[in-house]
Amino acid sequence: MEMTVERHPLQPFLPANARVLFLGSFPPPRNRWCMDFFYPNFINDHWRIEGLVFFGDKNHFVDTENKTFRLSEIVDFLKRMGIGYFDTATAVRRLKENASDNFLEIVEPTDIAALLRQIPQCRVVAVTGEKAARTLCGQLNINEMPPVGGHTAIPPAEGIPDGLHLYRLPSSSRAYPLPLEKKAEAYREMFRFAGVL
Repeated sequence: MEMTVERHPLQPFLPANARVLFLGSFPPPRNRWCMDFFYPNFINDHWRIEGLVFFGDKNHFVDTENKTFRLSEIVDFLKRMGIGYFDTATAVRRLKENASDNFLEIVEPTDIAALLRQIPQCRVVAVTGEKAARTLCGQLNINEMPPVGGHTAIPPAEGIPDGLHLYRLPSSSRAYPLPLEKKAEAYREMFRFAGVL
C-alpha cells in the first residue's frame, strides 16, 4: 500500500526583521497539536525553552489550565524579536504514525533560498534536530554537520547571502536526553550570536 504524501499544514512565519530562522523537520500529526503554529505539541519544550531564555520562566508562554501555549503572546513576541519559523520539508511520508524524525521520508525539501530572500536581515538558520540538520547540510553544500550546540558558516550561493551561519541546537523534544536548563543555555548562546539577545 502506497503511503500518503502529507503537505506542510502551515505557512512560513517570516517577520520582516527576522535575524533567526528556526527550521525543524516537519510538524507532528495533527492529533498531537494544541495550537495552530510551530512546535504545537504540548509536551514539546520549545516554547518553555524560549520562556526560560527571554523571561527566566519556563511557563511564560504556557497556558497550564488549558494544556496549550499562549499563541497570540508568542506571535507578538516573535515579531518584536525578529524570529522566524518553518521546516526543512514541505512534503513528507510518515512511515509510522508518530512524530519521530526517524520515520519521516522527505518527499519535497523546502526551498531555503526562497525563505531567506524574504528575510534579508537573517544571520542564523537554527536547526533543532538531526534530520533537519542533515537535510539542510545537503541542501546548502555544508560538508561537515556542526555538533549539537555548534555552528558553521553557510557557503554563499544564489539566494544565500554571505555571513549566514547554520546553528545546530539540541532538540526540544523530551525524548532528547538533556535537562531543560542545559537546552536553554544552548539556545541562549545562539540568540546572543545572532544579536537577538
